[in-house]
Amino acid sequence: MGLSLMVNRQGLTADDKKRYKSIVLKRSWFLLAIGLALYSWWPGDILHFYGGYMHIAAFLLFVPKRYYLIAATAAIAIYHALLFFIPVETGWDLTSFNYTDFWTVKGFLRNTLYNGWNSLFPWIAYFLLGMWLGRLNWQNTMVTKRVFITGAVCFLLFEGLRYFAAGGMFNDAATAYIMSEYFPPYLPFMAITTSFALMAISVCIYIGYKFPANKLLASLSKIGRMTLTDYVMHITMGMVIFAILFDRLYTGYLPGSAPVPPIQILGFATAFFALSVGFSTIWLRYFKNGPLETLMRKISG
Repeated sequence: MGLSLMVNRQGLTADDKKRYKSIVLKRSWFLLAIGLALYSWWPGDILHFYGGYMHIAAFLLFVPKRYYLIAATAAIAIYHALLFFIPVETGWDLTSFNYTDFWTVKGFLRNTLYNGWNSLFPWIAYFLLGMWLGRLNWQNTMVTKRVFITGAVCFLLFEGLRYFAAGGMFNDAATAYIMSEYFPPYLPFMAITTSFALMAISVCIYIGYKFPANKLLASLSKIGRMTLTDYVMHITMGMVIFAILFDRLYTGYLPGSAPVPPIQILGFATAFFALSVGFSTIWLRYFKNGPLETLMRKISG
């Protein structure tokens, strides 16, 4: 949504549009570089994928908003078409979730475009949907209601489909397709997560307009302005602290030892999030942007 909100204004000249495109392209390269630098430490990195999303988005900044939905649908369709030609597990060591040939040209392209954790197809669909949402008039309360209702209806339909699948209504192949989570990101997963996002965004926007002066909401908004810095902090410093606290050897891959109990992971994540909110709030009292956000802006203009 942020890209659309950045350029969603009247009276932009051809030079203005060219400048915004240049800014977005430079930021996409910055994120790609940061993400690839982090990859050896954190193989689940999303930044280099996000750089890919932004690179494509730079060429779509000023198209009519309906094309965002068309492109998002196309991204999901392309992913499903690729499934017929390339086995989705290609390149993966599924015992450790290590991508064995990432640092080869063929492996990098396959991972980035098709079967990485957040590959361009189909995950750019979320980014494009966000760009479409950024073009909506959220000051109109009917827009908020319609987006929420659309998300709720879609969510209930696909969760209902999963309910019947779990009850044995479909064959094994169809059930596996319907019940798949995150990887592979099949259509039912994409639809459920998208519809939940529509509801969550609508609720957040409603709350923001309803309580514009709330101090807690103001603090939470600070972390949104430092997303890049906080992301890098949690996969570097956060992972190290987590490994020390729970006596684990951090490798970035699926461990052979017993996993940390979910309740302890939730407790640590909650505490680290609270610390991130506090850090972001204090930092932004003295600086306009986070450390990495400032660096990115200096590079991109």
